[in-house]
Amino acid sequence: MVVGAGAAGLMCAIEAGKRGRCVGVLERADKIGKKILISGGGRCNFTNIYCTPENFLSVNPHFAKSALARYTPKDFIALVEKHKIPYHDKTLGQLFCDRAASDITQMLESECHSSGVQIFLNQTIREVSKGTEFVIRTNAKEFRATALVVATGGLSIPKMGATPFGYEIAKQFGLKIQETRPALVPLTFSEKDKRSYSDLTGVSMEVVATAEGHAFREKMLITHRGLSGPAILQASSYWQPGNPVSINLAPGRQVAAALMQGKTKSNSALKTGFVGVLPKRFAERWIELHPPKGWTNAALERFEQSVHRWEFAPSGTEGYEKAEVTAGGVDTEELSSKTMESHKVPGLFFIGEVVDVTGHLGGFNFQWAWASGAAAGRVI
Repeated sequence: MVVGAGAAGLMCAIEAGKRGRCVGVLERADKIGKKILISGGGRCNFTNIYCTPENFLSVNPHFAKSALARYTPKDFIALVEKHKIPYHDKTLGQLFCDRAASDITQMLESECHSSGVQIFLNQTIREVSKGTEFVIRTNAKEFRATALVVATGGLSIPKMGATPFGYEIAKQFGLKIQETRPALVPLTFSEKDKRSYSDLTGVSMEVVATAEGHAFREKMLITHRGLSGPAILQASSYWQPGNPVSINLAPGRQVAAALMQGKTKSNSALKTGFVGVLPKRFAERWIELHPPKGWTNAALERFEQSVHRWEFAPSGTEGYEKAEVTAGGVDTEELSSKTMESHKVPGLFFIGEVVDVTGHLGGFNFQWAWASGAAAGRVI
């Protein structure tokens, strides 16, 4: 039995079904793959061709290597092409469906059907126990199985039905949990920064955002609540409360160089040069809030440095409601990296987001779902 008809659970079921196993999938919702359907703006960023273990966070950075090596982006692309699903490389190796994310859920459902997998929808699990086999009691039925695979996802996007159920099963059977937190999530302004920048909602620019030594060069977006955009979402997965995020607002560009060399040194001259580098509204606001302390070359150099190192101090994040994934989860020390099986409880597996493996933005979390699901499905 597989608990959860998301990306990881369905892949696991398919692989096990191909091997002739009798497989059932239990899903709380009224349809499969609800998070798949909303992913990538409805187009599903289903993998990334540049996927490496370095694209993942975990207390054990080596844990994901085995599964990722044995089920690669090429393997999933071959499945997509088998079903003649048109797709494109949007940017940075991110592959999206040309039409809609439903192409992926339909593909997975078709593979389940051809592998003999039974899917049970609208199933709320009341109790899980284990004697000689696992017994799963739902609101409607009782199931018995020699193996139980937990693919319940994390806490992100609760309106889609996210619950802590997977972690509760792990704790029930004595497995450790790494503390969970929202990841790939917008960061919120302090009250001071909100007064300074929130009216610039919609302004976007390319930056380098750095948190805990991890730097990402992508777009940043100002919202009425804080900072978002790919660069900020990436940095958020590493950010620790109380620490700043360092933001280079003009990577690879000089703002005050022309002013240092020229004869005219004034705010208006600075604005003229600055607007050519950053969006006009943001450039004007930055100069208003952080004017150079004098017009000497040394003062202008300090101003230049401030542009390349904005120490942004978030008040927090927008939480699981806006987080794309959940960091933390079932401790990888509890699981086999080759099979995802619990060391303590034979026949009990954890795959996908419920495990303490979290990918970067850009299709990496889906690739972990496919890879960890395949790892379990090929051995149960």
